[in-house]
Amino acid sequence: MKIPKVSFFEVLKNAKRILKNPLPFHHENFEKHGDIFEVNLGFGNTVVFTRDAGLAKHMLQNEHRKYHKSPLQSKELARYIGNGLLTSNGEYWLKQRRLIQPAFYKKKINVIGATIRETIKEELIRIEADKTIDIYPLMNDLAFKVVAKSLFSYTDTGNTMPRLQHITEAAQHSLIREIRQPYKRWWFHLSGQIKSTLKLTDEARDILLKIIEDRRKSKEKYDDLLDMLLASSYDDGSQMSNEQLIDEILILFVAGHETTSNALSFLVLLLAKHPEIQEKIYQEISESGSEDLSLMEQFEKSKYVAQCIEEAMRLYPPAYFSDRIAIEDDQYKDIKITKDTSVLISFYEIHRQEDFWKDPEQFNPDRFHSDYKKEYSDWYFPFGAGPRMCIGSNFAMYEMIVTVNELIKKYKISTEIRAIEIKPLITLQPVNALLSFTIR
Repeated sequence: MKIPKVSFFEVLKNAKRILKNPLPFHHENFEKHGDIFEVNLGFGNTVVFTRDAGLAKHMLQNEHRKYHKSPLQSKELARYIGNGLLTSNGEYWLKQRRLIQPAFYKKKINVIGATIRETIKEELIRIEADKTIDIYPLMNDLAFKVVAKSLFSYTDTGNTMPRLQHITEAAQHSLIREIRQPYKRWWFHLSGQIKSTLKLTDEARDILLKIIEDRRKSKEKYDDLLDMLLASSYDDGSQMSNEQLIDEILILFVAGHETTSNALSFLVLLLAKHPEIQEKIYQEISESGSEDLSLMEQFEKSKYVAQCIEEAMRLYPPAYFSDRIAIEDDQYKDIKITKDTSVLISFYEIHRQEDFWKDPEQFNPDRFHSDYKKEYSDWYFPFGAGPRMCIGSNFAMYEMIVTVNELIKKYKISTEIRAIEIKPLITLQPVNALLSFTIR
């Protein structure tokens, strides 16, 4: 199969809107060329875009050994957040995955369930009833503090956590400019923008080093992720260096809060537009008596809330794309993929294809009822797929279920927004997520 090509001239012609939001440009080319096309980025660089769900599963799961995370993550993103689980490849990634995975087992998460719930309740107190607010900043703070308190038992008495949060967001904005305007990278270096961002990330690493050193000096045991990372060792008996610890912690702060805050914000927006679905959630909460349940029990009783979360992540997947680079020649059906080919998989497009989903633009949690959800397993990627599927998926689901239950139990949510606006950065974020909360 000859893959259709999009010229560098087309990229330059659409540069402004690609910088703001590349998804319409992607969609136009998918509609024009089909489920796969190649874009010329200039200076000899090309990338293949696909919304072929079978090819996505082939690369991420069935033949994952033939593909690595592309330099976009393993070099560009790693420059800002370190060489950890999210950005590494090969044997080093596998070694780190095996070391960290036990911290996210369901039993382990249930132990910190009380901390997760109390942190969420503390943040939701900030909601002012009968007043229009942008829900995204609140959910962003909530998710960040859940990571800080439940995984690292960190209670901030100063400006440490807000500063760390600001730095991670600034680094993301800088990287997005580099990704969407690769032809201007020389300017980003010359103007000092990259140097300035790297200085900020050095500050973030200093903050995390202090957290590590304070814990090492402390005689207390918190039974959290940080304790586990400090005590864990590789097969040869060695332990992670401070640099490795900082890499993994920084990545967990970034990936562990941002995707969840985005998913929660989109979900609450969708619920505000569908009061009848809110009432079904409220009925489920009333019947389950969730206040007296453990985190695991609450998860088991919140079937319909879980369906709502899954449907929200179908429409607005926080990780709306994934990228891979072929490390050897490969073939999928009639498509030849040569070594060093960069491929970008659009989960956003796959999740909205009419071939896979009935009325794909409609928010319909019933499609994820246990009787039907297996039908979608081959074209649904809310947490990725294969061995590199998100390590924190259980943690994120528990956190979102508790948050939604606490919100709907207390409030009716409404909005005057007709169309949901999006901002695709490294993750997919909402814009102007304006909601009103009325006490039940």
